Amino acid sequence: MSEPTRSARRVASVSPSRTYEMMELAARLQAEGQDVVSLAGGEPDFATPRHIQQAAIEAMGRGETRYTAGAGMRPLREAVAMKFRRENGIECAWSDVIVSNGAKQVIANAFLATLDPGDEVLIPLPHWVSYPDMASLCGATPVALMTSALSGFKILPQQLAAALTPRTRWLVINSPCNPTGAVYSAAELRGLADVLLDYPGVLVLSDDIYEHIVLAPAEFATLAQVEPRLADRVLTVNGVSKSYAMTGWRIGYGCGPAPLIRDMIKIQGQQTSSPCSISQWAALAALTGPQDFIASARRQYRERRDLVVAQIQATPHLSCGCPAGAFYAFISCEDALGRRTASGAVITSDEDFVRRLLEQAGVALVPGSAFGAPGYVRLSYATSMEQLQKAARRIRAFCAELQ
Repeated sequence: MSEPTRSARRVASVSPSRTYEMMELAARLQAEGQDVVSLAGGEPDFATPRHIQQAAIEAMGRGETRYTAGAGMRPLREAVAMKFRRENGIECAWSDVIVSNGAKQVIANAFLATLDPGDEVLIPLPHWVSYPDMASLCGATPVALMTSALSGFKILPQQLAAALTPRTRWLVINSPCNPTGAVYSAAELRGLADVLLDYPGVLVLSDDIYEHIVLAPAEFATLAQVEPRLADRVLTVNGVSKSYAMTGWRIGYGCGPAPLIRDMIKIQGQQTSSPCSISQWAALAALTGPQDFIASARRQYRERRDLVVAQIQATPHLSCGCPAGAFYAFISCEDALGRRTASGAVITSDEDFVRRLLEQAGVALVPGSAFGAPGYVRLSYATSMEQLQKAARRIRAFCAELQ
């Protein structure tokens, strides 16, 4: 007789989120009274702008507390379509837009709507932790496209052309990238577009969630903007979480070809239905109200980035480049591997480095292996300068004692 609580086979292909694991471990240690600087989470430390909070309060006062349309309320979908037209040069109607419980659900909906067993999803490495597992849950095969610091952690046109097969269903492009901070220029996207034009059966997921955290001199560009001829097979995904410090409000959105959006709406309707109505009104205020918060936050991220990069470059056994976007430093710890800590423990891997750093120095990072890149660690600088300076001192002291 089988176990009544046995797991479905698809669950075996999925790993827990290492980001959340490290965040939860750091929070538990802090709750136990330990002094831990957590640089594991990927969310802004800023408060949601006041006018956005006020819009939510007023929406509750008006009684906007009921279900909305399953794909999001029309005023918000219209605002999203306007944002894509105004900021990105992407022609889309409100009916080509879906609003979901975070950008993560937009991506999950898209994969569920299009992937069958045997299909392949091309994912550049290092990658956000959830892309491969989302593909695996649909029975598809995630295929890694290796990058390196030498290429700026970006794939090249010839590499893409060599990886495409008759089984390729999706290519994932995340720019700015989590975890590396890499930003594809318009010219680099143009090169990829030229390859994709010869493969009409391939869909492209353009994950632009860090769009407004591009740090000069880099400039933001997105694929459907660079090559409009690909618009009928590009899903452009974005949201309010990172740009407006609204991670907990859980509002993401996407625009793409009408048949794909229709199928995604069907799936969402049978799973979660509409996102939170109050969050939708807040997101509407974010997209249509004052935008000065974005520039202010970006200035602070650049200051924080410059501090972190300078500190890491001065730390023994660690190295990192200067990220062009997002709010992460992707740090090589390869020179630390094989060395002993002050307590005599040998560091055997990036996961070991992260664990020892947390135990002995009270700093929480995420191992690069979680992003498909062993030998690296990810540091989030979405926190105060004071906390970053404190963490940098601890990391330098820990590494200085390695032998």
